[in-house]
Amino acid sequence: MINIIAFSVFKKRLKITPTQLVVTSFATLIFFGAFLLNLPIASRDNLPVGFVNALFTATSSVCVTGLIVVDTGTHWTVFGQVIIVSLIQIGGLGIMTMSTMFALLLGRKITLRERLLIQESLNQFDLEGLVRLTKNIIIATFTIELIGAILFSFVFVPDYGLKKGIAFGVFHAITSFCNAGFDLIGEFRSFTPYVNNFIININTMLLIIIGGLGFSVWIDIYQIFRDRSFKNIALHSKVVLVTTIFLILFGAVFIFAVEFNNPGTLKNLPFSGKVLASFFHSVSPRTAGYNTLDMTALTTPTKFMTIILMFIGGSPGSTAGGIKTATAAILILTVIAVVKGREEPEIFERRISNYLVYRAMAVAAISLGLVVFVTMVLSLTENADFLTLFFETTSAFGTVGLTLNYSPHLSMIGKLIISITMFAGRVGPLSLVLAFAHRASGNKGNLKYPEDRIIVG
Repeated sequence: MINIIAFSVFKKRLKITPTQLVVTSFATLIFFGAFLLNLPIASRDNLPVGFVNALFTATSSVCVTGLIVVDTGTHWTVFGQVIIVSLIQIGGLGIMTMSTMFALLLGRKITLRERLLIQESLNQFDLEGLVRLTKNIIIATFTIELIGAILFSFVFVPDYGLKKGIAFGVFHAITSFCNAGFDLIGEFRSFTPYVNNFIININTMLLIIIGGLGFSVWIDIYQIFRDRSFKNIALHSKVVLVTTIFLILFGAVFIFAVEFNNPGTLKNLPFSGKVLASFFHSVSPRTAGYNTLDMTALTTPTKFMTIILMFIGGSPGSTAGGIKTATAAILILTVIAVVKGREEPEIFERRISNYLVYRAMAVAAISLGLVVFVTMVLSLTENADFLTLFFETTSAFGTVGLTLNYSPHLSMIGKLIISITMFAGRVGPLSLVLAFAHRASGNKGNLKYPEDRIIVG
């Protein structure tokens, strides 16, 4: 009841919904970032990179995707790289989370309007405890990124020297945790030089997984270690953890089996390298975008499995994209319920409401429709095979950043289309529809039409 009253007050004052404001904020940040990246000072040749290229890079940064049209490590100056990593940090944590951090540092009180926006950006159900949750998210994020930067530095400092090695550590810790996938290695190589490096692989995977679980799941994991029990954690966290573990293990086993004798990927690696690379390429599509293997050398089944993992993505309320693990889990549970003849899906002795089922179906349908439509449009504007374009589109929608080395070859129209796809994938396809849908208030009555039947199957 409090939320309904608060939202009514908010809507009357601003005449704009929190969803619309969150979407608008992301768009504004993208255009501001594009302006900065198009400055001559951002490029090493002291020439503007071109607004479309700057817009593509800014969108990829804010939407924590990782697709690039110019090499991050060699094209951009330190100024440009700082802009990129700042956009990644803001986009990963969320604009309202970062705004709240600065407000708290300045000692300013968080207003009701800002609390509603935080609630929307973090996908929370209640207003209570939002500021405390935001504080914990900020503290945990910077702590995890600091630890990740230190671990990265153990490898990068010997390779690049103290100053550059530490900078590399900080940059890759932020981009890994935010599931962005940008790298400074150069020459579009990502982490391929470190395919056998234990520290780089494990540290990157852990940062990706932690960033992709979702902030509310962090709290429940803390309670698991504190209480040493799984009983008191929320159903959402149980579903997310089980789905995440299953996808990682299933993807790793699939890649290991299919790529084992592929001379372009796993065949020439030691057994430990095969295992590391298999797990890395199972985790990265969810939705980080780093790669330690040559993506173009992967077999067709592995590419298609990667597309599936990218489409699912991470978990709600996280730095990841895709339709989310919870959505995929609800859809699978719904299919199981239909097969068993049950009216509603069930898991862990709890039933899932039809409202959540309809919402999951809507998200999946809109997302799949978007990916199919964009792939069809790109097939008209680009000179590439279907699988390459399908892969590129799904990567953009899932805010992953993996590519079959086609991003730099996109036409101007293709870059704009992929930029829009990345934006839609970050803010969420359902949020976009709700943000711009004009629903007539006069059609909200209790009128129900007679029920009838349609033959299915």
